[in-house]
Amino acid sequence: MEKIKLWEKETPYYNAEFEQEEPALVPYLLQDGKVHPCVIVFPGGGYHHRANHEGEPISQWLNTLGIHSFVLEYRLAPYTYKAILADALRSVRLVRHRAAEFGIDPEKIGVLGFSAGGHLAYMTALRHGDAELDPADPIDAESSRPSLAVPCYAVASFEQFHHGGSAANFLGEENTADMRHQYSAETLVTEDTPPMFLWHAADDPAVPVENALNMAKALRAKRIPFSLHVYPRGGHGKNLAKDIPMACGWPEACARWLSDIFEMEAEG
Repeated sequence: MEKIKLWEKETPYYNAEFEQEEPALVPYLLQDGKVHPCVIVFPGGGYHHRANHEGEPISQWLNTLGIHSFVLEYRLAPYTYKAILADALRSVRLVRHRAAEFGIDPEKIGVLGFSAGGHLAYMTALRHGDAELDPADPIDAESSRPSLAVPCYAVASFEQFHHGGSAANFLGEENTADMRHQYSAETLVTEDTPPMFLWHAADDPAVPVENALNMAKALRAKRIPFSLHVYPRGGHGKNLAKDIPMACGWPEACARWLSDIFEMEAEG
């Protein structure tokens, strides 16, 4: 299946001068005729590029778990938060709207992201009510709220322990302290926040591990189910971490967690 444009007609905030393709979903769908959960993948890249090694390999791994997947080709700087978050929220609504066509359970649609893509996963889960909706568009009648989120070595905060490049690209260079607060994940947790699986390396040189620790504390304060995995070594940008002795266990741990949250039946 070819990639799917998020908006068939007019893409909100589109600017041809930025010379970027319109946002789209790249599908990785199981072909067994059964209904499965789905996870939409947001690659990292500091909001200035999309890291390919955090896209297709992750969707292929999810397929081995019996989970449909899409990679979101969201917009990048100089687009800022309105366009980028619109892409993420639209991706959830579009997949939910076409769930029957794709063989997806519409109540089991999650998001997974790495680094800045992890921040986008947080924002999708925590600011799912931000979408500017068109009452004439049936896709916009769907909920933007994901069933779960998996932020991986993710940027959570634009305040303490922040990643300056991601903040500048997402919010724009002229961002304010109030804007940074409004888009810091640890400040946005409510009783409606979906369950989360967080993993991070303690030696991450790019995004400090405190991003995950403080987010876990915020989730705990609101009694949101979460699973936190911090590995002594693993650095940053290692996707499935196959060659990292400590961190290579995260995919297996995440697979068990996804199976539990999605209430997946064991095969065989």
